[in-house]
Amino acid sequence: MISPLAYVDPAAKLGNNVTVHPFAYIDANVEIGDNCEIMPYASIMHGTRMGNRCKVYQGAIVGADPQDFRWKGVESFCYIGNEVVIRENVIINRGIYSQGGTRIGDKCFIMAEAHIGHDTHVVGRNVLGNGATVAGDAVIGEGSILSSNAIVNEKVNMGRYALLKGGTRVSSNIPPFVIIAHNPAVYYGVNAIVMRKGGQFTEDEIDVAAKAYRHIYQCSTTVFNALKRIEADIEPCPVRDEILAFIRDNNLKIVADKFFDE
Repeated sequence: MISPLAYVDPAAKLGNNVTVHPFAYIDANVEIGDNCEIMPYASIMHGTRMGNRCKVYQGAIVGADPQDFRWKGVESFCYIGNEVVIRENVIINRGIYSQGGTRIGDKCFIMAEAHIGHDTHVVGRNVLGNGATVAGDAVIGEGSILSSNAIVNEKVNMGRYALLKGGTRVSSNIPPFVIIAHNPAVYYGVNAIVMRKGGQFTEDEIDVAAKAYRHIYQCSTTVFNALKRIEADIEPCPVRDEILAFIRDNNLKIVADKFFDE
């Protein structure tokens, strides 16, 4: 299943039933799991560890050298989970240190010309739209979506099931379950459609998220006071507690909060 017109380094390790099309490039120190397909002109660079049933399309580069001056040429890694789709001309950089590394979780769908920087963790079941870019050391929580040409700056933490609308740029943390849109970025509501998908959250849980974010974004108070109001107004439950924990774990710094500095 390997074309004689492809380059596969003898030191690369390929699983069962891997298809490598003409003019693909697979470097040394690469491991590719079972039933993967590497399309023409795709490059899988050294330090990449790819799971099973992945597909990498034309012109994509997986495990590219990190674009960071702190990288001094040490061996580093890029981990790709199972059933990941990487479309045309995507670039995913390796980590900058031997420990850690860039990680793409299971069942992610990364559309054409997206870019994921060094040491970023895309947790799983995420969608990155055409031209979406994520800088280094970021975290994209499970089930979250970056629409086309969205930009996530370095070290941003994006919570679960959040949606960043097309062309929006953020430089602060995105709490779970929200929709963020426009430039400057603003809160645009709760991501109810995705939360309902597959019956993952009940209508009561979606209402809890909406009520919590009304306190945070629509009551003209500080984040600190908003969290106190949420605790007083909403009974403890997993959704409420996840929102509170995320914001506190990120030192109350969240995107689109004009009252943070007061």
